[in-house]
Amino acid sequence: MTDAAQERRAGIEGATAIVPVRGGSKGIHRKNLRTVRGTSLITRSIEGLLRARGVSRVVVTTDHPDLAAAALAAGAEVIERPAELAEDSTSSEAALLHALGVLGQRGELTPVTVFAQATSPFLDVQALDDAIATVSAHRADAVFAAVLDHGFLWTDKPKGARGLGHDHRERPRRQDRAPQYRETGSFYVFDTEGFLDARHRFFGRISPAITRSFAALDIDEPEDLLVAEAIAALAERQLGIPAPSERPEDDLDVDAVVTDFDGVHTDDRAIIDADGVERVSVHRGDGLGVRLLREAGIPVLILSTERVPIVAARAAKLGVDVVYGADDKAAALREWAASAGVSLERVAYLGNDVNDLPALDIAGWPVVTADAHPRAKASARLVLARRGGDGAVRELADLVLAAREAHPQTPQHRPNGARP
Repeated sequence: MTDAAQERRAGIEGATAIVPVRGGSKGIHRKNLRTVRGTSLITRSIEGLLRARGVSRVVVTTDHPDLAAAALAAGAEVIERPAELAEDSTSSEAALLHALGVLGQRGELTPVTVFAQATSPFLDVQALDDAIATVSAHRADAVFAAVLDHGFLWTDKPKGARGLGHDHRERPRRQDRAPQYRETGSFYVFDTEGFLDARHRFFGRISPAITRSFAALDIDEPEDLLVAEAIAALAERQLGIPAPSERPEDDLDVDAVVTDFDGVHTDDRAIIDADGVERVSVHRGDGLGVRLLREAGIPVLILSTERVPIVAARAAKLGVDVVYGADDKAAALREWAASAGVSLERVAYLGNDVNDLPALDIAGWPVVTADAHPRAKASARLVLARRGGDGAVRELADLVLAAREAHPQTPQHRPNGARP
């Protein structure tokens, strides 16, 4: 048990950390369930906050059951957020005020509150503890995570660009310029009563908490996930973050499995004979995995943009549905899911390349092979250990079947009332 956990168990009151997350992210579908080194953003946030000595509890406010389940599994408490407070236009303050209102009704408010964002995968715990201490000692009313920024900002005007906050005709040396701070969004710490009065995270005496540069990364676009994955090992060492497990922390609990063909059932290579006939190599374990899914009552679809008959032949051999020659994978997936009576939120889609991105973006469980294209990996909730054509389908099948065994579903949750 960590020192922080021992202090919480001993009843020492610390700050309450609130993490607002919602299911309707626009830039990246189900963003807070995306993973960095095998651990979802929501789990990374909760685990980081629980390492802080000044945090006594972590509360996640969310509108989505999958996020709620992941939060509970990571050790947080959950407050159900009303749908009207989970819209694109909903402010973070509105979500915080609702959560604090619930805690206030329970008599569970603490003098200091931390507002943390799950989109920051590398939390600087030491900076957070220093910020909590600053507010607790009344040296500031509100503290925000920031990094020192020596950049020159510009704004574009009709008559030409102009320096923002500086005279562009003067170029003082870095050491001669007054320090300026760039807000990272990683965390905000404030006096709880002061926030409830101001109804805004910035009020009274405001102070920056300087974090290390690795902690400044915020996940907003798919490319940000690629950066996070690339620097994760170094960032974790620098910030003292324990190495995460290589597997996701939540079960792959779905009602249907949809896969691409080339690069998933195959190794993405083809042999073409003198007559132009195309031949591919498949993994026998994948075939058994598909059979086990079918026997468990889990519908399987092979969805491919290829127009070659070998795709249909393999699907017939496996006894599963097939759509091939699909120019719009997202539209094809929606149509099939509707006909099968399966919610897209309950579909695992396994792909490997950029043509899978539309389907990965709408599936509740976007999964990719170990050798997938970097952009596909950035859109995935899970990156498998197996490569395409080398048992990736079987690996996914095993995970789905294990989740089904661990969490038997009632018939109304199964497509068309299918039973296990």
